[in-house]
Amino acid sequence: MEDGKLTVRAVERALDIMLCFTGASELTLTEIASRAQLHKSTVHRLLASLEGKGFIMRDGSTDKYRLGYRLWELSANLSKEGDPGVILLPEMERLRDQLGETISLYVQDGLERVRVQAVQSNHAIRRVAPVGARMPLYVGASSKVLVAFAEPALQEQLLASADWPTGLDTLAFLQQLSDTRRAGFATSVEEREPGAAAVSAPVLDRGGRLVAALAVSGPANRLTLELMQEQAPLIVEAARRMGTMLR
Repeated sequence: MEDGKLTVRAVERALDIMLCFTGASELTLTEIASRAQLHKSTVHRLLASLEGKGFIMRDGSTDKYRLGYRLWELSANLSKEGDPGVILLPEMERLRDQLGETISLYVQDGLERVRVQAVQSNHAIRRVAPVGARMPLYVGASSKVLVAFAEPALQEQLLASADWPTGLDTLAFLQQLSDTRRAGFATSVEEREPGAAAVSAPVLDRGGRLVAALAVSGPANRLTLELMQEQAPLIVEAARRMGTMLR
C-alpha cells in the first residue's frame, strides 16, 4: 500500500494482467508486459500465480497465455436478477429484427462506457459489436446519452478529466448534450470509428433513473443521418418499453 490508498500493488498488477485480455483471446508474455506496462519478470511471476489458481492458462506449444476456466466458474454465479443485459435481450432481438442493424446496450463505468449486451445484425456487411468493449464517454451517440441523462456531477468530472482530449470543442460537446436531452436521443456519424454510424436512446427504470443506453449501429452508407432520424422514434419507444421492465 502507498499514498494512503487501501490497495495492494500486487493485486492491482494481477488485475491489470487479467484486463489485458479484453479484446484478445491469447497473448505472449511480451505482449502482456507491454499492455500492462510492467517488467517481464514481474509479469512472469504474477502469471505463474494466476495460472496456479486457474485464472490463466498457458499453451505449451505456442507459449501464449489465455484466460482460465476458473473465470467460467465465477461467471456462472453472477446474479442474473436485475441484470439489464439479460432482462432486455429479447427486446433487443426484437428491435434487431425490426430495423436489421446491430443493437447494443451500454452502461457507464467511471469515465468509460461498456457494452454489456449486443445482438448482431444479419446483414453480410455489418458492424460487429463485441460484448465487454470499452469506449470513452466523450464521443459517440451512446456516450452522449449516458452523459446527458446522468447526474450533473458526471459531466463535470468528465470535462475536468485528464483524459479529456486536447482540442476537443467543449462548448460543442455541451451543446450536443443539451440537444440530446431535448430530443430524447443522440446520433453519431463516423465520430469514433470511420464508416460507422449510430443512434442511441436512454433506458430509464420505472423510477426515472438512467440504467443504460440502447444503441442501433451500422455502416454509415446504410445507416444515414436521415434514416436514423426517421427510426429514432422507434428506438426511443423501444428504450421506454425496456425501462418498464426494470425496477
